[in-house]
Amino acid sequence: MNGLAKSSLCAFVATANAEAARDFYENSLGLTFISDEEYALVFDANGTTLRIQKVGEVTAHQYTSLGWHVEDITAAVTQLTANGVKFERYDFMQPDELGIVSFPEGARVAWLKDPDGNLLSLDQY
Repeated sequence: MNGLAKSSLCAFVATANAEAARDFYENSLGLTFISDEEYALVFDANGTTLRIQKVGEVTAHQYTSLGWHVEDITAAVTQLTANGVKFERYDFMQPDELGIVSFPEGARVAWLKDPDGNLLSLDQY
C-alpha cells in the first residue's frame, strides 16, 4: 500500500471574513474561485483544492500556512505587489528591496499575509 502518496492534496486555511478572503484569494492572488459553501470558500490552486474555512475567529500563526513554488519570484512579487499585496519584511533575514530573502542553499522566499493574518509564502529554488 502506498498510503496517500497517489492521492490529491487539499489545503486549508481559515477566515473570519469570507468576503475579504474571497476578494484577496480571487482578485489579489488570482486563484480560480469554485464555490461559496456554507462552511468554506473553495478555490482551485493549480489543481490543488484550497478550502478557506469560515470560522468565528482566526488566530494567526507565526509560521507559514500556505506556500507556492514559483518559477520567477521577482516577477511574481512584482505582479502581486501591483495587485495590492503587501509583502512582509523581516530585517533580521536581510530582504532585498522587494522583500525577497535569499538563503545560502539557493532558496529565495517572500512572505505575505491574507486579510486574516494567515502567513503565506512564495519560493523559488
